[in-house]
Amino acid sequence: MTTKIERALIQKAFQERMDEDELMNCMRCGFCLPSCPTYIESGQQEAQSPRGRIALMKAVVDGLIEPDEEVERALNLCLGCRACESVCPSGVRYGHLLEEARDIIAQHKKMPLPVRLIRKLVFAGLFPHQERMRKVTALFGWYQRSGLRTLARKTGLLRLLPASFRQMERVLPDVPTAKEMKNRPHRLNPDGTVKKRVAFFAGCLMDTMFMETNDATLRLLQLAGCEVIIPPSQGCCGALHGHGGEKEMAKELAKRNISAFEQLDVDCIVTNAGGCGAFLLEYDHLLKDDPEWRDRAEAFAAKIKDISEVLVELGFHQLPLRVAPQTITYQDSCHLRNVMKTAAAPRRLLRAIDGVEFREMNDADRCCGSAGIYNLVEPEMSMQILDHKMEMAKQTKATTIVTANPGCLLQMKLGIERAGLSGSVRAVHIVDLLLEAAEGAQATQGEERIRQMS
Repeated sequence: MTTKIERALIQKAFQERMDEDELMNCMRCGFCLPSCPTYIESGQQEAQSPRGRIALMKAVVDGLIEPDEEVERALNLCLGCRACESVCPSGVRYGHLLEEARDIIAQHKKMPLPVRLIRKLVFAGLFPHQERMRKVTALFGWYQRSGLRTLARKTGLLRLLPASFRQMERVLPDVPTAKEMKNRPHRLNPDGTVKKRVAFFAGCLMDTMFMETNDATLRLLQLAGCEVIIPPSQGCCGALHGHGGEKEMAKELAKRNISAFEQLDVDCIVTNAGGCGAFLLEYDHLLKDDPEWRDRAEAFAAKIKDISEVLVELGFHQLPLRVAPQTITYQDSCHLRNVMKTAAAPRRLLRAIDGVEFREMNDADRCCGSAGIYNLVEPEMSMQILDHKMEMAKQTKATTIVTANPGCLLQMKLGIERAGLSGSVRAVHIVDLLLEAAEGAQATQGEERIRQMS
């Protein structure tokens, strides 16, 4: 509950910091409405649409309304998927407005003590420190391997956790050991001739909890002919901070990553997580008001590319690729599609795999409801959106759902479980499937050579 003083401070900050030209760019045409999951799932409530939220921000700036709980609630319920930007005829950068508004509220509102402690622990104490990320993630891995997970599930101890956390616990991947997470490569040579020299953005959760997917990414780059540099001084991209009202911390993380990569002589910086890639791509916007870092941020952002785009550029889809016969559909990562503008490359790669029948999902470009930690803090709306997504997935009769972001992957696994499809449908990250296909083709070729020799 905000006090009158807090509302006054928030309103003043809105008037000083919000981009009024961007707010005025919204023509109220309504093209964004059919693309907005929360508008649809809320029964077409105007306050839960991009147009409605922009109107609320503008009204706060103009002093027509106070930034009360209803305004904050409307902003918090937004997924930040930015599908509205792809259809906006005026090119409104809604995502930038949303992040600025959330940051203003977070910095001027006194949150309850438990919330403040959790935010400080997560945003300041954990994600900026990769060694701590390894230790915490390794602790969860010990929980999985020690038998404690089985005990907790059988005894019902997990009921002490919120339902959204219990659901997430069931679908998290098997975590590597602390030793495995620490012994990471810094440079890899290609298989054969060097076609590109690239740097790899390893991320924080991707290089701990999803380390196997990072390893698969590195192997794909080698197979495609890339010399790969992985600078050890890089860290968290800052996306959770930027989306969650901790903009200053996001800037510090951005500066650290720019410093880690800017001296490397590479063709591009490769990412394999849509959410991270989109935030890295917009470091130039994040640091636009910092004269020391603005140009450096622009140079960094210009080199960001998703792994799928790099693989297509290098003709990876023309290599032998084979999996066991299966029907595949693809769920777009919102930020990969709407911010990085990457949608065709993943589909081209998937269609190139022998053994695959690719079926396009209706509303594949609509958010799955993961949205960072949205499925933890807004579980009701998240599950509504997920259930719609699974209805679309079931219509394809796919046995494999592919995506390109760790949050989307976990959400799809959860959706498979909720839909009663466990055992008949799987969810995989695209790089894991592509490595499976490359290794499958190599195995087939090896078997063929043995037959010929015999």
